[in-house]
Amino acid sequence: MSAVPSPSTAAPILRVDALTLAFGGVKALNGVGFDVQPGSITAVIGPNGAGKTSLFNTISGFYRPTAGSVQFEGADITRVPAPRRAAMGLARSFQNIALFRGMTVLDNIKLGRHAHLKTNVFEALFYVGRARREEAELRRDVEECIIDFLEIDHIRHASVAALPYGLRKRVEMARALAMQPKVLMLDEPVAGMNREETEDMARFILDVRREWGITVLMVEHDMAMVMDLSDHVVVLNFGQVIAQGRPQEVQANPDVVRAYLGAGDVSTLRAKLRGAAAAA
Repeated sequence: MSAVPSPSTAAPILRVDALTLAFGGVKALNGVGFDVQPGSITAVIGPNGAGKTSLFNTISGFYRPTAGSVQFEGADITRVPAPRRAAMGLARSFQNIALFRGMTVLDNIKLGRHAHLKTNVFEALFYVGRARREEAELRRDVEECIIDFLEIDHIRHASVAALPYGLRKRVEMARALAMQPKVLMLDEPVAGMNREETEDMARFILDVRREWGITVLMVEHDMAMVMDLSDHVVVLNFGQVIAQGRPQEVQANPDVVRAYLGAGDVSTLRAKLRGAAAAA
């Protein structure tokens, strides 16, 4: 378990600086910039089509930006390939669940550690020496820590294809945790979940930060959850940052109100948030 630095005093663990991403003549991102403090929960929100997933894909290395930079622990990783970023400590889940449906829960989770394994081809082929030791250590870590932490011991040997949606989202989070991340990137972690599943996932996100010291960066549409969990909120609209700050500051920002409601005042947005919280 790691100590959690104070989000307000530590140097940023992740910095997005003037990030621009263009597809032909269309700019999905336009000069996006913000910092993620270690030990914090930072949420990126915005209307549909605001550029949130494009931002996640650029930070994690699936897209290469047209301009700007991504810095991780003070190092420029803008040109670093996605697998290397994962090995450095950037792990992510996906908006559309990306698990191997024909494999068991345990095998899916173990795949998350692949970037850290040092076994060579010969050792892996004949399952000797380091390969056997790494497999034993991996299984012990996954079974005793991650599976227990996310309360999925009862499905460890089940096929992913047979699981309900909420449990599959939990398995995907487990696979990301198996990557031993320093920053856990969650793309809509509670999308499509019912109230009980949403409450469970919110609890796990808080515990990941509190018990493991992992920084969380998430994209989420559940505004009530964002306002409850986040230390810092970044609001995108049409590929640009229109507001950022503490949750209470962001929800009082007139630009955010206009982006979500088209018109109206802060009290309308607050009423909408209260309604979402009551329905959750």
